[in-house]
Amino acid sequence: MGRRRGFFAQLEHQRNMQQRQAAREQRERERLIAQARRERERLAREAEKADKQVAKEAAARYLQVRQAEVNALNNELTRRIKDLEGILVDSLRGSARIPFASLRQSPDLPRFEPGPLAVQKQPPSWDQFAPPPAGAVQRMFKKPQLEQAILEARGKFEQAQAWHGAEEQNRLQDLQAAERAHAGKVAAARTAADEANANVDLFEQAYQARRPEAVNDYLELTLESRSLPAGFPSDVEVAYQADLHRLLVVMELPGIDVIPADSEYRYVRTKDEIVPKPRPAREINQRYSNLVAQLVLRTMRDVFEVAGKDLVSEVAVNARVSTRNRATGRPEQPCLVSLITLREQFGELVLTDLDPSECLRHLNALVSKHPWDLEAVRPVFDPDLSRYKFVGARDAAAGLDSRRVLVEMDPTEFEHLVRQLFEAMGLKSWVTQASRDDGVDGVAVNEDPIMGGVCVIQAKRYRGVVSTEAVRALAGTMGQLKASRGVLVTTSWFGKQSHDFAAEHGRIQLIEGTHLKHMLQEHLGLDVLIGELKGGPRRS
Repeated sequence: MGRRRGFFAQLEHQRNMQQRQAAREQRERERLIAQARRERERLAREAEKADKQVAKEAAARYLQVRQAEVNALNNELTRRIKDLEGILVDSLRGSARIPFASLRQSPDLPRFEPGPLAVQKQPPSWDQFAPPPAGAVQRMFKKPQLEQAILEARGKFEQAQAWHGAEEQNRLQDLQAAERAHAGKVAAARTAADEANANVDLFEQAYQARRPEAVNDYLELTLESRSLPAGFPSDVEVAYQADLHRLLVVMELPGIDVIPADSEYRYVRTKDEIVPKPRPAREINQRYSNLVAQLVLRTMRDVFEVAGKDLVSEVAVNARVSTRNRATGRPEQPCLVSLITLREQFGELVLTDLDPSECLRHLNALVSKHPWDLEAVRPVFDPDLSRYKFVGARDAAAGLDSRRVLVEMDPTEFEHLVRQLFEAMGLKSWVTQASRDDGVDGVAVNEDPIMGGVCVIQAKRYRGVVSTEAVRALAGTMGQLKASRGVLVTTSWFGKQSHDFAAEHGRIQLIEGTHLKHMLQEHLGLDVLIGELKGGPRRS
């Protein structure tokens, strides 16, 4: 049995126990407070982490949005460049021909919408006007008043019926008038469609009959209806020369601004900007030159593809740009490409595998050396096609300046002039041959049944005497091509040995500068200058 504590000892013991209990409770409170603080700190850290994650995810989403914008811009650039590069080749997948059936119209018949006129109003009913039913007392003591009320109500009812009948009659009359008006519009629409379709039938019949004006209009419609990239002009003017089976085309080219000025886009995060990378000027110029060449070749391809051999055997193209002169501010249309090409020559081209710019050089086209600067060339025919609707082939050189200096002409330009001269003299089917001495070699056909045959034509744009070797070379070429005749024309003159050789040969004709000047005046109406010659007399 334990020792009994004294009174004061017991009090001390209890006080110690209370202190220990208080200490335990204090420690528990401090533990709970610390636990709560740690929980708050944990939650704060988790919240901060969650905020960072949200911010990170938001930033990632924003970056994706901006990168999608960049991708969209770059994809559009790629698509645009692909469209520009494929203007010629892509057109080969389909036909440029416009079926006459597609020109026919279906009548645009208007719908009949009478609106409220189609709705019949409800007629008035007696219940709307009849007085309320009377009770037994009213029927006994107020019979006269009731009869009067019924009489008045019946009068109003009959008046409402009369008004309704008049309104209904007016509605029916207006409805009939609307029906007649609609029928008139339908008839007019059918008549307009019938007239338009009749014109299409006449157009088709005229085209099938090879009437020049119909051929002219159909080919112009064909070229203007082609699908071209956005921003490209579709203006085309043509003149059909039925006697030569030649189509003259004046086409509008787009400006250099159709080539994208930027090569790619990228996103700069530090600046939060989409930054374009400029396309090098040299690349823009090259792409524009290629585009111009593609458009010219496509135009010729479309004409040859649509028009049969019996219609068009030759296409001449002037390709120009509508712009304003930087110095004067006045509108102008510099010609960037001009050429004439035979169907047979064009048919030998493999359009899917060639370089368009090189191809124009192969076709002896007059091509601007700097098309991006709108540096013009002299067109091989007058761009004012209205005159060709009434005059013949010998006006094809009318676009040349009346006082051109022959020895200063571009070699290719001189070739076209010689070609036009002999065409005006009756030679057809001209095919240009390669020349190694800055001359022009052509093979043409004289269709005269007696004096006709293959004729070899050589033109020498010389300032000095033409050597005898050139005359002998012409004789050799005639032998290779089995030609019946040879013509050597020059801006200068021939020596005595050359004249003697030609006379002995018998089938060679020599044309000197003074004679050429007279021939141009006689057959083309051109008053030209020969220019300063070397070692010989001054020729005017």
